[in-house]
Amino acid sequence: MSALQGIRQKCDDWLRIRAPRLHARLPAYVQLTRLDKPIGTFLLLWPTLGGLWIAAEGIPSLKLLLIFALGTWLMRSAGCAINDFADANFDGNVLRTQSRPIVTGKISRKEALFTFIGLSLAGFLLLLMTNLLTIEMSFAAVAVAALYPFMKRYTHLPQVVLGIAFSFGILMAFTAVRDALPAQAWLLFVANCLWTVAYDTQYAMVDREYDLKIGVKSTAILFGEADRVIIASLQGMFILALILAAAQFNLGIWFYLGLAGATALFGYQWQLTRARTPEGCFKAFLNNHRVGAAVFAGIFLHYLFN
Repeated sequence: MSALQGIRQKCDDWLRIRAPRLHARLPAYVQLTRLDKPIGTFLLLWPTLGGLWIAAEGIPSLKLLLIFALGTWLMRSAGCAINDFADANFDGNVLRTQSRPIVTGKISRKEALFTFIGLSLAGFLLLLMTNLLTIEMSFAAVAVAALYPFMKRYTHLPQVVLGIAFSFGILMAFTAVRDALPAQAWLLFVANCLWTVAYDTQYAMVDREYDLKIGVKSTAILFGEADRVIIASLQGMFILALILAAAQFNLGIWFYLGLAGATALFGYQWQLTRARTPEGCFKAFLNNHRVGAAVFAGIFLHYLFN
């Protein structure tokens, strides 16, 4: 048994003995906040870390690194809780989401709402250690995150709202480091929005058959047969926006190598979605974790060797 497994086992034993009720319900809360599925955290974390590195022109302070890493995890978990709260009447009709804790009755909608509020407050407390501008921006970030799950009822563009929510961390990284928001940071924001719409459309393609039946809207439904071409176009614009950002922030060859890696991964995703099977589309969505890692690696290596 590894040291990490030993610590985990000791914590599990302590909870089982000292707080048996909490221990019994913990798996449901893990499922609600997707702690067992970290892909969303990574998709939020990589661009946020990239923003921190660029804003600091190198390794940011340990304090800010911890604030944003932990804040990313908290807000992604909060977003999952409010998403399940909003989709309580839909998830039971979709094969992929039929086992979610609100659907199975393990957690109530009220408990999911309180989880969202609690995690959001925890994230806000972290930001109190930054500056006023970053704190002010956090209100807009939380508002957009809370709004996103409800948009699929009213528009075929909920993925655009998600893109905005997932890109706020970049802007807040700049305000936290520089106490200002340079115009060039918006290039990174727009780039990340484009990428998010692309990969969340792949994600929506997994459930498109069910969404059509229950009346849920998405870009996957809006794009129809043009879905793969539009996704590829969005990915191309993402790369172009990052090239423009590279010129503004004087990023060099290492960054371009990271972009080359991301472009190759987009080509692989094109192949995965060729048949538009749920399995292939989901694999393409998951592959975006490597896209984010490739871009961040380019940023990290640029500042390491310059």
